[in-house]
Formats: sequence, structure tokens, C-alpha cells
Amino acid sequence: MSRAMPNSSAATQPRGTVQSRINRYLLEEILPFLVAGLAVTIVLLLLGALQAVIAPLLAKGANPLLVARLVALQLPFAVSQGLPIALLFATLLGLSRLSADSEIKAMQAGGISPLRLFGPVMGLGLAVTLLSFTVGETLTPRAKMQSLSVQREIVLDNPRVAGLGEAGGKALVLRDAFGRAISIASVGESGELLGLRIATLRSGQVAREIITAERGTLEAGSSVLLLYNGQRITYQNEKPSTVLSFSQGRLPVQDLQASFEGGDELKPIFLPLRDLWQRVSEYRKQDISAPAEFTALQRKFSEPVAALFMAFFAVALAIFSFRSNLNLGLVWVLLLTFLYYATYSVFNVMGANGALPPVLAAWAPNALYLVAGLALLGVAARR
Repeated sequence: MSRAMPNSSAATQPRGTVQSRINRYLLEEILPFLVAGLAVTIVLLLLGALQAVIAPLLAKGANPLLVARLVALQLPFAVSQGLPIALLFATLLGLSRLSADSEIKAMQAGGISPLRLFGPVMGLGLAVTLLSFTVGETLTPRAKMQSLSVQREIVLDNPRVAGLGEAGGKALVLRDAFGRAISIASVGESGELLGLRIATLRSGQVAREIITAERGTLEAGSSVLLLYNGQRITYQNEKPSTVLSFSQGRLPVQDLQASFEGGDELKPIFLPLRDLWQRVSEYRKQDISAPAEFTALQRKFSEPVAALFMAFFAVALAIFSFRSNLNLGLVWVLLLTFLYYATYSVFNVMGANGALPPVLAAWAPNALYLVAGLALLGVAARR
């Protein structure tokens, strides 16, 4: 049983005293569920990473300490993503207990309107929104940048793990400080890098130089890539100007970055808001279609603000449950929480692929819960 809500004598107490007791009561009821829900959400998100990347890394002999660092660097993103979801779970479960234990009925009998629940719960939603946005804009971009460096260390420590980049037919791509993209088709049993292609890149321009090699190795103790049986092709006006063949060559590299997801740069959602805004502004000026970037910009705001929509929906559902004599129970709470995560995931994928307008893809899940909350309040008002 939950703790007793302010009783009927509360009606004779000053309004501020009653509201403060309600606020304190709700925080004591919801916060433990919020912490537990966040912990579970983080574990589930990390398990997803474990299955997709971490387990194959360990199976290929990656250094366990480097892998542990890689896992730790996923925590900020898991926290920023998990906070709104955890709040939905916590408020649904906490408020459903109020309804099931007749606490809302006690409030009404004491002259306290159930609508007073909106104040403290929406306040908690605002706090979660600010925390989620802050973590997403400060800790997450730094952690993701560091994770690229850790992935680089894993590749240099054991090149065999680079075979992870072959998923979906894509070679693993490394990038260095000289603006070169180093594509690796596969890794031999002895750790040799096979099917190398090195392109010197310039922003907004085609490659000016491409080096290919049948195989290569990272020279131990140095930042040098040894290449064997290759060609160096330079271009002028997009046409080859020189073609040189070599049996062996040395390619100095600096600050290699790597990603096991087939790309060598941060995904748009992991960029700081200022950088993402500048990129999107440039694309708009040039009339470039970039649904992934446009959707990510909307997600920067829609995902933290989802906590406010979740809080509103939870209170509306609690009032509806009280008026309808319904008891949600843990199963329904878990189902509604999963429903938001599934809807949010599907809409984001569709937005990033250009199947939906970015604004619709990012905000539709929130709008659905807002409409559902308003509908529940409308039905409850007629009962």
C-alpha cells in the first residue's frame, strides 16, 4: 500500500500547505520508480549494444579493458534517451497506485481536486526535460567522440576486429587528421588489412587522390601504414592525371578515428546543437536534401520535451482510471512504456530515411500521447 495522501482535514488547511504536501507525497511515490526505471532502461540499451557490437568484439579477441571503456562511454547517451522513458514508466506506475489505493478518491473527499496532480508531475517532467537536454548536449557528444578514439585503439591493438565493418556489405572506414578516408574490405587471419582504398577528401569536393593496395599492415610502435602491391591515382578536373604503381609504400597517418557501424563520423544526433544547426543551415542554403540531419535537429528538442508529454499523459490516465474504476497494473504500464519507445523508434527511422517530414517524424510520438491524454480527460469529465 502507498503512503496516505493528505486527508479530508486538508481542505481546511492553507492552499499552499496542502499543495506542498501533495508535491512531497508524489515525489516520494514517483522518484523511486524513476530511478529504477532509468536503471532498467540503461541496462536494456547497453544490452542492445552488447549484442550488436561488444560481444563480436570480444569474440574476435579485442582487449577487454578497451571494450569496457567503450561500454562506459555509451552511458551518457543511454541516460539522455532513457530519462523520458523512465519518467513515463514511473508516473504511470506511481499514479496508478494512487488510483488503485483510492488515494485520488480521498483527495476528492477532502475537497482537493485531482487536477492538482498536474502541477507537481508536470514540474517533475520539466526537470527531467532539462536534465535530459543538458546531458544530451554536454556529456553525450564528448563521450561519442571519445568512443571513436577507443574504437581506433581497439583496431590498432587487434586489427582482426576490423572485420566488424563488413556488416551489410560495408567495409570499415578509418579517418585520419589529414582528411583521408581509409577503407578496409577485410582482415586476414594474420591480421593483415586487405583491399585498402585511401581517398584524400576535401569538404564539398571529389577526391583529388586515391591510393589502392592489395594489403597493408600497421607498423608496430609507429603511426605508419605499410602498403603492398598498389596504385596511386591523382585527379584533375575529375579525370586521372597520373597513375603510379608500387610494390611497397609507407603511409604516415595521424589521429585515426574508427567506427564499427560502417561510418567514420558522428551521427547527426550526436553532434552538439550548434554544430548541427550550422550544418542544417548550410544544407538549406544550398537546397540539399538531408533528412537524417533535419530529423536529428528536431529530435534535439522533441526527445527531451517528451518528458512533459509523458507526464501529462500519465496524470490524464490516472484521472481517467479513477473515474472509470480501472486498475492499470504493471503489465499495462510496461506495455504503454514500450509502445512509446517502439513508436519513437519507427518514426525516427522513417524520418532519417526521408519517408516522413522531419518535423512529423520527430514530434508525432509526443503528439500522439498529447492527443491521447486530452481524449482521456474529455472522457473522464463526462463521468
